[in-house]
Amino acid sequence: MLFTIYSHSQFRNYSNEFLNIGVDAASLGMSKAVVASTNDVNSSYWNPAGLVNIEDYQGSLMHASYFSGIATYNFASFAMPIDKQSALAISIIRFGVDDILNTTELIDSEGNIDFNKVNLFSAADYAFNIGYAKKLLLDGFSIGGNAKIVRRIIGDFATSWGFGFDLGIQFEKNGWKFGAMARDITTTFNTWAINESEFEKIKNAIPGQNQELPETTEITKPKLQVGAAKNFKIGRYFNLLTEIDLNMRFAETNDLISSSFLSIDPAFGFQLDYDEIVFLRLGAGNFQNTIEFDNSTSISVQPNFGLGFKYKGIQVDYALTNIGSVGNALFSNVFSIKFDYSFYR
Repeated sequence: MLFTIYSHSQFRNYSNEFLNIGVDAASLGMSKAVVASTNDVNSSYWNPAGLVNIEDYQGSLMHASYFSGIATYNFASFAMPIDKQSALAISIIRFGVDDILNTTELIDSEGNIDFNKVNLFSAADYAFNIGYAKKLLLDGFSIGGNAKIVRRIIGDFATSWGFGFDLGIQFEKNGWKFGAMARDITTTFNTWAINESEFEKIKNAIPGQNQELPETTEITKPKLQVGAAKNFKIGRYFNLLTEIDLNMRFAETNDLISSSFLSIDPAFGFQLDYDEIVFLRLGAGNFQNTIEFDNSTSISVQPNFGLGFKYKGIQVDYALTNIGSVGNALFSNVFSIKFDYSFYR
């Protein structure tokens, strides 16, 4: 069965990319360098092994706008401990562009324009995750995994279902924290159902293009993120969390380190807090080799910034990603809120 699927499928270097954007303004303020230090409800995304640090019910909500508000990105998660050794989490992600004008029937075969045939549709991607984490017998080790269902909808034109697994591990010793997260570890399959009647209406819109139905099955390659973190005490009230991560794709890309087998993009994150009440965050990531118009090569980097405030079990965070709009991506404002019921026990 697997041989048949692979022979009729297409590996994608970039597939289900909305799952790589990231969640939680606190983590995005640190440029996603959190795979070793994540230890709350948002671990269900970054590294499910961190869920074992949860003491009671936790919930998280996030909202972000991209491309000057054209696209919206929302995340919700809930986590709870099962016992002193294990924890469970569920989450949902939606990335969508709504109210897109469908003008495929605006002009008829005789060249007449009829605005009554223009309607609206949405292109939306969803991911439903169930995460589980457990402490191992080896002191300091914990392991966790995600089972995810991916649903993608492009109006009435096409829909798909996907399924995959993630696996994470964390280790802590002498104040150092280490983590690894393997996404799509078994590869993630997306099977598309294409509305052929709608396809017939548009397949000749551009001469020489869109003449055949596209592949109906995509396979997302695995990705690996590893990191190391350490927390430093500064005086009586201040703490500094530092982390460095390496984001790896098994494909040749424009990442800082790239080969035909593996590409590596480093990320650095810093969080300074005052008595775990007020937080200031900085990060740098997305190091890319950029080809200029004169064919020279330069290195671009995406800096991020974040603020946070925690009071009586409620934490509100803000992140400004891609400060200065480095490269082609515009900056984005990200807001998130986290609720920790353990404060009220």
